[in-house]
Amino acid sequence: MTILVTGGAGFIGSNFLFWEAEKNPQDRLVCLDALTYAGNLSTLAPLMEKENFRFVKGDIADSKCVDQLFAEEKPDIVVNFAAESHVDRSIEDPGLFLRTNILGTQTLMDACRKYGVGRYHQVSTDEVYGDLPLDRPELMFTEETPIHTSSPYSASKASADLLVLAYHRTFGLPVSISRCSNNYGPYHFPEKLIPLMISRALADESLPVYGDGANIRDWLYVADHCAAIDAVMRRGRVGEVYNIGGHNERSNLEVVKTILRALGKPETLIRFVKDRPGHDMRYAIDPTKIHDELGWLPETDFDSGIAKTIQWYLDNRAWWEEILSGDYQNYYKKMYENR
Repeated sequence: MTILVTGGAGFIGSNFLFWEAEKNPQDRLVCLDALTYAGNLSTLAPLMEKENFRFVKGDIADSKCVDQLFAEEKPDIVVNFAAESHVDRSIEDPGLFLRTNILGTQTLMDACRKYGVGRYHQVSTDEVYGDLPLDRPELMFTEETPIHTSSPYSASKASADLLVLAYHRTFGLPVSISRCSNNYGPYHFPEKLIPLMISRALADESLPVYGDGANIRDWLYVADHCAAIDAVMRRGRVGEVYNIGGHNERSNLEVVKTILRALGKPETLIRFVKDRPGHDMRYAIDPTKIHDELGWLPETDFDSGIAKTIQWYLDNRAWWEEILSGDYQNYYKKMYENR
């Protein structure tokens, strides 16, 4: 069958494409990505020459582009990773997040209705639930936790989730939603916490940590997330939300210190900076539903996952150094200007 993956040149989307290409080589994979700052086409180089892979540069909020692609490919499944996702950027420019994350989702679902797509899967985030108190470690997000957003980013993702469920109820569109905890692993854009700390530590530069670093996140290795999404889109119940968590809670400061120890760098590189406005204190996912219904549980504990991630960044310095220099944005031009 044909699977359309939007945002597939980004961190999780590219890992998902690699996972699908390996696990389900009989399927056709189509990637639609606008190649904004977080999209890196060179990441997908191993897939570009495969006969069952196609890349299309385009914006999910561009109805003409989306309609043409659906008409050509007639996808069986659509998995929407495409999103503006950096909280700090959403505080600076909320409008961009509303356009991509809400109107882009609507555009995709309208095309799904028109072309009879068998499943639309929305990749969401645990940030739609707000945060949990640090002094109540027994509390975790379930699928019944009320939405309580803290930033323009999380509000835009929550709005998209509500729209997806409304399209299911109103139009009968076969949808599913997954809400995941913080991902980490290969191809993570260097402005995010873990790759940022790795790159700066290797350069012996200061490591900026918000507030006192006590904010806790539930870390999920990206390959485990890919396996969970595949299970939901193929076997999950239509109209349902599934939480995907790693059972790997760590404070931001713990994560940073772990990276410094692994790289043999001193903790004196840590520099505490003014906290982000509305910064959530703790995220923790209860994945009981996806485990009970689909048999999924994360396979990667944080200690082994962070070790693999650090090693990947050490082995692939050219990838992230090209991003830091800005040269990665020239890859599309190099690949396509003479075609």
